[in-house]
Amino acid sequence: MKTRLAGIDATRGVALLGMMAVHSLYESDAQGHPTWSFAIFGGRAAATFAVLAGVGIAFMTSRRRVRRADAAGTAAALAARALAVLAIGLALGYTDAALGAVILPYYAMMFLLAIPLVFLPTWAVAVAGGLLAGGVPVLSHFALDRLPHATLLNPTIGYLLRHPLDLLAELSLTGEYPALPWMAYLCAGIFVGRLALARVKVAAWLLAGGTALAVAATAVSWLLLHHYGGIAHIQATIPQSILSAPETQEMLALGGDGTVPTVTWWWLAVDAPHTSTTPDLLGTTGTAIALLGLMLLAGHVTAKWPRRIIAAVQKPLAAAGSMTLTLYTAHIMFINSDYDVYSAGTGYALQATAVLLIGLGWRATAGRGPLESLVSTLSAQARRAATAGKRRRWPRRTLAAEGT
Repeated sequence: MKTRLAGIDATRGVALLGMMAVHSLYESDAQGHPTWSFAIFGGRAAATFAVLAGVGIAFMTSRRRVRRADAAGTAAALAARALAVLAIGLALGYTDAALGAVILPYYAMMFLLAIPLVFLPTWAVAVAGGLLAGGVPVLSHFALDRLPHATLLNPTIGYLLRHPLDLLAELSLTGEYPALPWMAYLCAGIFVGRLALARVKVAAWLLAGGTALAVAATAVSWLLLHHYGGIAHIQATIPQSILSAPETQEMLALGGDGTVPTVTWWWLAVDAPHTSTTPDLLGTTGTAIALLGLMLLAGHVTAKWPRRIIAAVQKPLAAAGSMTLTLYTAHIMFINSDYDVYSAGTGYALQATAVLLIGLGWRATAGRGPLESLVSTLSAQARRAATAGKRRRWPRRTLAAEGT
């Protein structure tokens, strides 16, 4: 159990450092090419967080299909978790989305949408994930022109009260991290979370299968765009597109803001970060699963010196990964504060060092992070409230049964 949890937390720690790199470091160089940090983490860090959110839901539901008797408590716990995360996300609405788009309101929507999934058998969760990854990008291609244009700003409580339907559309389909296509990540995480993750063979299959999925998605996208003329078709539609020629090239190189233009179906063949196309969803799912498999495998190394090196790397990553909600919130607040006066590289190095040290210190003293404790407490209270009536009636039923 400890090995498995350490690997999951370490994976989450890598995702945290990756998302901080995307926010803090430059996306492109002077020629418009992706920097090494963005090429590695762009789109993949956020996707890994989403996949691990699904793994967390699987652990929250005892790594199995939820029984009908537990339906009310489980639904209440997930709903409470969603509302708590939404509240934290909306509280961060004052921050500048150009520095870092806050993902938490989108996560809240995903937690709500995940409620039906926990009642499905594992094979059905996998099928649902495949259908979401393949079908929602196509459906959104029809729907985007009929929905309100996304503000792409960090949503606030005021915006929720004034424009609830617009915010619902943005969180679901038109925003930076659209919940409906991103549910493919949560399905993948729930499926993976129900596996026997403590087994070496399972970890190896995750590494191999995730790598194969990522490579296949990239290869198919490249063939469609470069061998079958997808790029040419996209460029031919620039006069009718909402994007100019330079903006089109930038999206192809650096990715989008959650969606792609609907002027041609060929846009659905791109795998650039944050485009929410099928190749993007599948490719980033693959890298997330492969990274998790690698971290789990690392926990099984028994040779003395490699084991010590791995432990030295994984321990701070796992500590930070155990309280990512708190550290992510602190990171967003810091890069929007007057205290962030550093250059990109220096600022990122200081933040990365800080989250690793804070994670180690907090885990050694207080244990769970403060925001994690808050969300878990509210979720547990909601579960107890939803099942309180059943618990009160249960003793009388038991006594009656014993009396007969």
